[in-house]
Amino acid sequence: MFQTLKNDFQICEEIGRGRFGTVYRCFSPATGESYACKSIDKNLLIDSTDRECLDKEPKILQLLSGNPNILHLYKVYEDDDFLHMVTDFCPNSDLYERVSSGSLSESAAAAILTQLVSAISYCHHMGVAHRDIKPDNVLFDSENRLKLADFGSAEWFAGCEGRKMNGVVGTPYYVAPEVLMGKEYNEKVDVWSLGVILYIMLSGVPPFYGETPTETFQAVLRGNLRFPTRNFRSVSPEAKDLLRKMICKDVSRRFSAEQVLRHPWVLNGGETRSMVD
Repeated sequence: MFQTLKNDFQICEEIGRGRFGTVYRCFSPATGESYACKSIDKNLLIDSTDRECLDKEPKILQLLSGNPNILHLYKVYEDDDFLHMVTDFCPNSDLYERVSSGSLSESAAAAILTQLVSAISYCHHMGVAHRDIKPDNVLFDSENRLKLADFGSAEWFAGCEGRKMNGVVGTPYYVAPEVLMGKEYNEKVDVWSLGVILYIMLSGVPPFYGETPTETFQAVLRGNLRFPTRNFRSVSPEAKDLLRKMICKDVSRRFSAEQVLRHPWVLNGGETRSMVD
């Protein structure tokens, strides 16, 4: 492992593993704090898209470092074989683990959504679309503060008025229909994904799914948003109104991240009038 990294940090136990590398907890004697170190083996990056993602992620994280709900990149170490990124250490369960045990209350879901949309709104303000928002990429630090992670699929869309993106990226349950259709698209693909996450937090199930990825994609393309009584009996009309505006096939009518933050359900922290009365 990169010697200057070892000079600055004590490398501790493995805490995660992915396609191209391993994540370790590391400790800084200088600060007395724990961090995460994502070590990527460049020799495993066979195609040019993977190499481009590797090159792009640290640059994007550095650009977005001013937001408290985005994983902070502290240091990058690189040699011919490896890239090591030292980031916030997030020891608490990720959002995938939290929603796997069942639905959340509206106030708990609103608290998470507000932090997540704040992060995405900041990304969009800085000209970056995440393009792979899913519960696995939503982490929580030791103080239970949300940290949006994994910007390997992110893309810059700023610098050219009305610039669109293309390329099928994302994860079946969460990806917007315009991406699957092979069309050019804008940053509102992230708002669709956020809406799917909110739907799952409130109901415990995804809005579109099938037995296979292909069936799931077909369900997303149909985009028939429903609120089955067995899952949504106790969910407020205000929350459903927000979901309709986020999981909206018509991109021109779909909310922006800023509009989501201004929706009454979000402003009221998920505490609806019927709950207060």
